[in-house]
Order: sequence, then structure tokens, then C-alpha cells
Amino acid sequence: MTPTLDRKQLDHLERRELHLTVLAAVFVLVQAAGLAVLMYPLVFLRPDGPNKWTMRVAYVGFCVLTVLFAGYLLDRQRVVRNLKQTLIEQLERNLQIRQQASADILQSMPGKEHFWDRLTMEHRRAMTMHTTLSLLLVQAAASAADKNPKQREAAWGDAAKAVAGKLRPTDSIYNVSSQLFAIVLPETDTLNAKRVAMRLQEALQAVRAVYGVTFEIAVHNYPENVQSSHELEDIVKSLLPEGQTWEMPVQATTT
Repeated sequence: MTPTLDRKQLDHLERRELHLTVLAAVFVLVQAAGLAVLMYPLVFLRPDGPNKWTMRVAYVGFCVLTVLFAGYLLDRQRVVRNLKQTLIEQLERNLQIRQQASADILQSMPGKEHFWDRLTMEHRRAMTMHTTLSLLLVQAAASAADKNPKQREAAWGDAAKAVAGKLRPTDSIYNVSSQLFAIVLPETDTLNAKRVAMRLQEALQAVRAVYGVTFEIAVHNYPENVQSSHELEDIVKSLLPEGQTWEMPVQATTT
């Protein structure tokens, strides 16, 4: 199933089929008319023998069947066209429902503010308990920006659904931007984080096959790659699209 319908190509195929149907009907009528003209003198002008009425009935029946067959071809084209139009409308409605479901998934996902709170909390826990913390950054390729907004949103929503289905209950995913997911993996070292990234790539293959969007997954680990949550923040900020700023929540101060 394709994410969008190429109406221009469908209209071209529809016109081509109509032309073929009309050509077939004209061919049948021309062949039948030529045969009728050749047989007319023998049937009506110079009838011989006692079977002249049988020949005339057969002649008239042949002409009527020819006209009915040509009418059948045209009526079949009309019925098939109506059925195709109904199917296309149903497919478009299904695509709209799917796109709306993808939009709902993205709207229900936590964003940058929640991501920063969770990252800070998990980093402090990792420091206190001397455990590891991994951060996966799932980024759509630049080609995704060339697609129309609805198709891009549908692809991003399907990607979120595919990724969320492969995470543990303790993991969390955040919609940081229109082309970037951030996944926090508590108590996960670099090796296991890379294994998770491989599973996510496998899950995203279906999205890539449908929408033609490729995804890149980067793995960052504390304390192997970074030493503070601010370093992780800088990495995420460097991947944000131009024009988007990082809004750090206001920290409460104690007196």
C-alpha cells in the first residue's frame, strides 16, 4: 500500500482504458457494418430458395447483437469506472484516517520539556547509583523534509509507533522535533544500546519501505561517551532543525 495516491497517473490510466474500450467498440461496429453491407444484397435484393426469411431474421439478429455488444462494452467501461472511483475514495478516506491516527500519536507523545526533565533525573540517578545511561537519537534523513506535510507527519507517526513497540517499560521516547526522536534507556550500557538500535532499525524497515524515508540512529552513553547531562543536551541541540530553540525548563531554587 502506498502512502499517497498518484491521481495524475490514475487519471492517465483511466483515459487510456476508455480509449481502448471505444476503439474496441468502433472496431466491432466497423467490422459488423462491412459484413452487413456485403450480405445485404444477398439477403434482401436477391433472395433465393425457401430460406429467405430465415436469412433475413439472422441478418437482423446479427445487426442487433452487434449493437448490443458495442453497448455492453461502453456500459462495462462506465460500471468499472464507477467502481474504481468508489475504491479510490475509500482508499483516500483510509489514508486520511491513518494520517489522523499518526498525528494523534505525535500529539500524545511528550516533547522537549519532558525529555529534559527525564534526562536530568535519569542522569542524576545514574551518578548516584553508579550505573549507566544511554541515549538513542533517531533522526529522519533530509529527504523527509521534501515530502508534503501530511505524508511527512504520517511517516513520523508510523515511525514513532514502530519504535515504541520495541522499547522496554522502563524506556521512554520523546518527540524532540519534527525529524528527531530521543529515547532514554536507563541502566543500559553501550553494547546493549547498540543492540536496541539494531532492533529499532529492523522495526523502521516497514516505514522506510512505505514512505521511502531513511532513519539514522546515534548512540550516546554515560559515562563512556559523555560525563554530564549538559553534554547530552548539547548533542541534542546540535541536531535540532534551524529555527528551533532549546527551551530548558526553569529550575526551582531553594533558599
